[in-house]
Amino acid sequence: MAQNRGLNIRTMFILALPLAAFLLRLGGAPLFDVDEGAFSEATREMFERGDFLSTWLNGAPRFDKPILIYWLQAASYWCLGGILGVEWAFRLPSALAAIAWCYAVWRFARPRFGPDTALAALSVAATAIGTFAIGRAATADALLNLLLALSLFDAWRTLESGYSRRAPLLRCYAWIGLGILTKGPVALLVPGAVTLLYCASRKDWRIWLRAMSDPLGWLILALLTVPWYATALAVHGQNFIDGFIFKHNVQRFTGTLEGHAGSIFYYIIVVPVLLLPWTGPLFASLLGAKADIAGHNGQHTGSSLRRYLWIWAGFVVIFFSFSGTKLPHYALYGATPLFLLIAAHRDELRRPFAHLAMPTALFAFAVGLPALCALLSTTGAGNVFYRALLAEATLRADASYYAICGGALLIWLLVLFTSKEKGTLWNRLLFAACLQTAVLALALAPWLGATLQGPVKEAALFARSRPEPAVLWQLRTPSVSVYRDAVTPARAPEAGEIAITRIDRLPEQGFEILHERAGVVVVRRTADEAEPQ
Repeated sequence: MAQNRGLNIRTMFILALPLAAFLLRLGGAPLFDVDEGAFSEATREMFERGDFLSTWLNGAPRFDKPILIYWLQAASYWCLGGILGVEWAFRLPSALAAIAWCYAVWRFARPRFGPDTALAALSVAATAIGTFAIGRAATADALLNLLLALSLFDAWRTLESGYSRRAPLLRCYAWIGLGILTKGPVALLVPGAVTLLYCASRKDWRIWLRAMSDPLGWLILALLTVPWYATALAVHGQNFIDGFIFKHNVQRFTGTLEGHAGSIFYYIIVVPVLLLPWTGPLFASLLGAKADIAGHNGQHTGSSLRRYLWIWAGFVVIFFSFSGTKLPHYALYGATPLFLLIAAHRDELRRPFAHLAMPTALFAFAVGLPALCALLSTTGAGNVFYRALLAEATLRADASYYAICGGALLIWLLVLFTSKEKGTLWNRLLFAACLQTAVLALALAPWLGATLQGPVKEAALFARSRPEPAVLWQLRTPSVSVYRDAVTPARAPEAGEIAITRIDRLPEQGFEILHERAGVVVVRRTADEAEPQ
């Protein structure tokens, strides 16, 4: 009886992990620029313009992403913005999508791997540092990852039934349609390519062709996507094609966009980092990949779920490795199968030091990070702006920061070296992952936000209190417009205007500094002859 009660408490704790990971202090940090600021401001301008079919950023059309995430952010902002604050409101759709993503992993794994592995997979999904970051960001990626997971889960349900169940296939088309409405063609590319490669590995083309040519499925997909895309094309014409199709899809793959370049080995390095503190188990699961793909893990070779999962993860890493534009969160499109595979191989972990050293280093790094920033600020490295920002890092680390980070390190060391009942290696890693999530949510993310974005938010609120019109001058921080609750054009200031800029980009004369914090300044022109560039 007591044992069953203990298992139930443990199960409830693990099932509550996603709620804690993605909702705890969700609004604890200012909106991060550029991405969070751009998404949030584009949503805010929907209300200002009364236009909920197009997105604009500081008065200019924004073609980066389709409309669905903006609609969800708009609903959250309208309902909760005045109650919980803009940070909470704009991030909530991503947090809810990440929570649903974790539970979708658990629900899919439970009948196929068993309840214990399903809970383990949920634990990895909820506490990996990459999902933590993207699930608390006011961007489109948490929602896209949820929809990719749902589509590929339902694709597998279709495949494992031999196409005898049509409902999962139709749901798959619906998830793909919503994904295309969230981020574009990638929502069709990943499920289509993964299922094709899997069917090719079975030498069974008929089921793939039959699934891909389902007329009702394509009707569902068209009903979800065509109305908005047709409207965007009608309103913006060639600008929409050039901006969304060519620039933000074709050029992202064929060339380097916005300076986000990297070698072909970029994601080989990024994936283990995104899965911290589960990096050790990731490498351990890779040792079993060959047997998984061959179907030597108690599964029939022709219907190996583990093979399907490795194909999914491998396709994402290989495909985006050849993309000209490389961003860390692209790798998360292939993280869902890794959550499951890491959990499935959890009993094969060996060499405790290899798995437990990384969490120890992370906790120690969190304690020493402000001191490291203070040291760098005195070395003369970088320009005056970055030195001011580094100096601010120490000021923002208050007693609560050191109490949380230092307390987590102490607790972890006690568990490692003094606990008589150390438990399994997996359980100790799970404990480390929960501690990591608490440190990130309660201390590190708020501190990082206050350091990097606190000065920007303070400058925006100061500018909001002023009667003069404001502009962004040589500073790409769209969150300023969110906090000012007004469009803030990006250009040089004219007579009678104030400008928000960086201290290192300010001319030596002709301007009066009205506000300054950590290198971010609000200035006013004092001489007509000043000609800002």
